[in-house]
Amino acid sequence: MTKLLAGIRVVEMGTYITGPAAGMHLADLGADVIKVERPGEGDPFRAFKGGLYSPHFQTYNRNKRSIALDLQKPDDHAVFDGLIAGADVFIQNFRPGIAERMGFGPGQLHAANPRLVYCAISGFGRTGPYRDRPAFDTVAQAAAGYLRLLTPPDRPRVIGPAIADAVTGQYAALGIMAALLHRAASGQGRVIDISMLEAMAHFNLDSFTHYFSAGEVMGPLSRPKVSQSYTFACADDRWLAIHLSSPVKFWEGLTDAVGRPDLREDPRFAERPARIANQDALIDILAPLFAARPRGDWCAMLEKHGVPHSAAYDSDEALDDPQAVHLRLAVEAEHPVMGRFRTVRPPYMVDGEPDLRILPPPTLDEHGPAIRAQLASGSGQSRWPAA
Repeated sequence: MTKLLAGIRVVEMGTYITGPAAGMHLADLGADVIKVERPGEGDPFRAFKGGLYSPHFQTYNRNKRSIALDLQKPDDHAVFDGLIAGADVFIQNFRPGIAERMGFGPGQLHAANPRLVYCAISGFGRTGPYRDRPAFDTVAQAAAGYLRLLTPPDRPRVIGPAIADAVTGQYAALGIMAALLHRAASGQGRVIDISMLEAMAHFNLDSFTHYFSAGEVMGPLSRPKVSQSYTFACADDRWLAIHLSSPVKFWEGLTDAVGRPDLREDPRFAERPARIANQDALIDILAPLFAARPRGDWCAMLEKHGVPHSAAYDSDEALDDPQAVHLRLAVEAEHPVMGRFRTVRPPYMVDGEPDLRILPPPTLDEHGPAIRAQLASGSGQSRWPAA
């Protein structure tokens, strides 16, 4: 597949998820992402489960090169300056003020490279009363009104993956690419500020729009009721998911699939508004039916009757599904030291071709000597066309 961002050079000083995720999205599209890390320990996510190559680190750091620099040392700072001089993009997700104190704030780097697109990721923003608050994924979800949409109402607890971290990284990458397009016309770099609170508030747009337009405060069951979405456990303890939406043909297909066409005549379920109002009662009827047969039987029956559904896979099953195999979602590469690396390819195709080439996550300072040699030879400049 064509590397759409080939020629773009990114210097990433990201840790944990938000900054590294932004860098990963650019790297997946072909940018040369150089991850600058602390000597000896690197990104704290490296050692999250011992060692310096944890699954958490691997998730967000493929397709990158690593160099370890101690910016307190003049020689290392000179290398960093060389990287910035030849970079198109700089990414950091330190708390507000730290980058400026350490000498790589936006004003400081733009003085060296006015064409640089500088991306600063924070928890609550660079200004305001919460500027200095520590923020992690759960905190951002809660502050943006999203956590309440995921939390079981009868037993409040945090569930699900690090959505706010991942979403913020995606929004950051989108903003960076827009700034690169603008720079191509103007020749000027830009500063992209993005906080986890802002990213999650935008991601939660549907909930806010319902409140603004109809005064409705949505809860964790609001959307599933309206969309008529269900999850059922089957006889083999495997789950499946159904999403009927509004077309009546899907409801009728479901009643035929479970052998209960009589439900269409039940006044509690005869019309969509009634099914929404009585979803719990409908679940009480359907759950024992699905529990009586294995998931494979139900999936075959639901497909026969045209009901939107899928097996609700665990991660050890999903990539073995025939459609996932057909799309070649699982890819792998061999790291010369760490061995086999498996991951999920980028989700887009270019001209009908997926990108199956993956560079395994780097070991700490794996590419340091090569990058230093590049800079010394004068070949460390971005190849992105000038405006």
